Amino acid sequence: MAKIDEEALAEAYNRALALEKAGDIDAAVKAYEEVLAIDPEDHGGASVRIASLGRGDAPPKAPDAYVETLFDQHAEAFEDILVEQLGYAVPVLVRQRLQTLGLGPFKRMLDLGCGTGLTGGTLRDMAEDITGLDISENMVEIAHEKDLYETLYVAEVEDFLEDNDDEPFDLVTATDVLPYLGALEPLFFGTAENMVEGGIFVFSSETLPEDVMAGRTYMVGPHQRFAHAEAYVRERLAATGFDVVEISEINVRMQDGHPTPGHLVIARLRG
Repeated sequence: MAKIDEEALAEAYNRALALEKAGDIDAAVKAYEEVLAIDPEDHGGASVRIASLGRGDAPPKAPDAYVETLFDQHAEAFEDILVEQLGYAVPVLVRQRLQTLGLGPFKRMLDLGCGTGLTGGTLRDMAEDITGLDISENMVEIAHEKDLYETLYVAEVEDFLEDNDDEPFDLVTATDVLPYLGALEPLFFGTAENMVEGGIFVFSSETLPEDVMAGRTYMVGPHQRFAHAEAYVRERLAATGFDVVEISEINVRMQDGHPTPGHLVIARLRG
């Protein structure tokens, strides 16, 4: 792998951010393209930022190097930022809906994008055995210290689902995973391949108003996170073997003092 010119990368990235903040979108996009030329693996998420500015097509997912870097950097402060500052309570909502619908207890749970263990901890007494995985090694280390999971992996979600040969799961969760994925087929198909018939798949997604989505199935929103149209989520679930149990409209988290609209989705793998 070619060595990255860190100084040139920092200069181009900071220049791009400044231009974006100043509202000079054309110049900002050009600077982000310079960033990509210096760092093709895109540790800084320049491709996602270009898409969030409405230029070019949205990538099928956020670059692995970007997601890994982002969460490695924020691992220590992750829970304080997400729960205390952003009001994130999706794991609690998952527990409430599963209990209300009379779903569970479960034998084997797979917690995709487990982070520091917020969802695993919230559902710990509802599953006999929990496997967690996250692309960020620093996140997984913190989850490991909590002793919540029987098994933990450092892995990218789609790669893990494709390669995994462990016993199938009867509950798969993916809270705060879809904001880093655009195309949902690999996630949904991979999840189906790793589940027992009748297994439950629970995940959260973010969305934007219809006039902003403008007919798109997914797009990168203003905060560099992917938003998905509900119709697209439903269509991809049906195509990969799932029946929708329930889709609830939720506030995923606060962002700059405003709620982030989204969905909490519970689906069952068809027999």
